[in-house]
Amino acid sequence: MTTRINELGQPIGWALSDWTPRARPPRTPMEGRTVRLEPLDPAKHGDDLWAAFAADETGRMWTYLPVGPYADRAAFDAALAANAESEDPLFHAVIDRASGKAVGFCTYLRIDPNNGVIEVGFITFSPLMQRTTGSTEAMYLMMARVFDELGYRRYEWKCDSLNAPSKAAAARLGFTYEGLFRQAVMYKGRNRDTAWFSILDSEWPAIKAAFQAWLEPSNFDADGKQKRGLAALIAERRG
Repeated sequence: MTTRINELGQPIGWALSDWTPRARPPRTPMEGRTVRLEPLDPAKHGDDLWAAFAADETGRMWTYLPVGPYADRAAFDAALAANAESEDPLFHAVIDRASGKAVGFCTYLRIDPNNGVIEVGFITFSPLMQRTTGSTEAMYLMMARVFDELGYRRYEWKCDSLNAPSKAAAARLGFTYEGLFRQAVMYKGRNRDTAWFSILDSEWPAIKAAFQAWLEPSNFDADGKQKRGLAALIAERRG
């Protein structure tokens, strides 16, 4: 894209004269083939989530999250109630369509309708959900709402720079690494250097097509094993 020059001879960004602030994400379900995302409801999802998270017997899934693990059910229920009331982060339970049970949750946060920027975070997937088709589809549904339904310009992923699985997941899902924010925050009594990733609206059509191809039932064999990987499909469509 050609750089514009203003009347003072300075380079400036391209015009956004038609831009209008976007809506905030609604509290409505997102329907997929293997999972459904719906607004977090402690009364509806609490028992399922408590049982699903208990499958992580070592507490490994909580290491890089600012919350958890929880000492008991009362502490968990209190946190879940607060999460359900929150507008930012906006929590969604992930429902496994085969079992009908909640197996994790994720959020939209740092929601900025004026600039069309939003982040995905607090991705808390139980062992019942990790490395499944549903975990990938959940992320696709979150992206599709942001870009297709709401028309945002930028979708962000941030994580502890030491969290190698999260960084690998971001790359696999089509996010572009943007850099490191050193000593960005403190959590659980320790430092966090934050790795930043993003997807832009201009990149979404190719990434969306790759997700849809990956999620096709024909991309999986009789044992549910993928035939083509998502990262390869994204790279192919990006050219």
